[in-house]
Amino acid sequence: MMKNQKIVIVGAGFVGAAMAYSLSKQNQNVTLIETNSSAACEATQKSFAWIHPSGRVLENFRHLYDASIAEYHELEKEIPDLEIKWDGSLTWEVPTDNEGSRKQLVKRQQIIELEPNLKEYPEEAYYANEEGALDPILTTKLFVKKAEENGANTLFDTKVMQIVTEASKVVGVNTSKGFIESDVLVLATGAAIPELCKPLGFDVPVAPSPSILIRMKSKEKLIHTVVSNAKFEARQLTDDTLLAAEDYIDESEQNGPEEIGKRAFDILRHNLIGGEELELESIKVGVRPMPEDGYPIVGFHDEIKGLYLTVMHSAVTLAPIISRLAANEIINNVQMKELESCRLIRFSCEVE
Repeated sequence: MMKNQKIVIVGAGFVGAAMAYSLSKQNQNVTLIETNSSAACEATQKSFAWIHPSGRVLENFRHLYDASIAEYHELEKEIPDLEIKWDGSLTWEVPTDNEGSRKQLVKRQQIIELEPNLKEYPEEAYYANEEGALDPILTTKLFVKKAEENGANTLFDTKVMQIVTEASKVVGVNTSKGFIESDVLVLATGAAIPELCKPLGFDVPVAPSPSILIRMKSKEKLIHTVVSNAKFEARQLTDDTLLAAEDYIDESEQNGPEEIGKRAFDILRHNLIGGEELELESIKVGVRPMPEDGYPIVGFHDEIKGLYLTVMHSAVTLAPIISRLAANEIINNVQMKELESCRLIRFSCEVE
């Protein structure tokens, strides 16, 4: 059993903050480093933050998604300030995983009861009553606060320039504020992971995947669940803030983020009773880290000792369950079988 290692986590987004919380709970010497002046500044800030395990998922990752909701309920017991809206989700006209018991087919009358403010209703939809959503910024900051209460040290406005190794072992990082020593270095920098690892001579197949988040002021609560259909994907963040998520296309005038955001805003104004009262607040592009096959990359590097990778989409769904398992691997130097499918080495196997 390895105790009290110096664990340095790079990146205070949702994943890094969840890792800091999970590790600090077990009396580790944790330092969390973040380039920005506060947590949740990059992809997390622009996350739709839907706890959504019921999408289409490959069999060897399914167990992580299946465990995600129970993990959140455990977290709610540990952190009473954690605010999650467990209002479920309604999906129709979009590709979905209809296997399993997480979703029930509901008819028009039930949809009207769940969402009384829609102007048009489908004949049927899938309702996942266990699913939820949260405020990603508040939740990330709460994880950081709890980690600090557990003794973690947070360094904001600190940019990691280089991972320092000696004889194929990580010994620390060079930062804008000097060298910081580590026994274990956890990379939770999302789409920036490949750039940090390249000088070490290996590739992490993660690409930036932009998405658009539209925030609107709403005079009252117009949507009760998370609604996802061919026209829009939207939810209430709070009673007076509505969020919509859209796919990023390009930077052209007709398909640029501003235009897509305005179109999404218009669609909600026209499709919701009371929608004409909505006011557009902001349109932001978030850059999500997307592993090449869409699934998490988690675990120690095979050849560089002390280097631990954590990158995933969707972080909001998966980070709590993965960070608990990862903390166990890091502290006890064990391999959790639940994370076996997440190893980086799966990509090098494909080439041979």
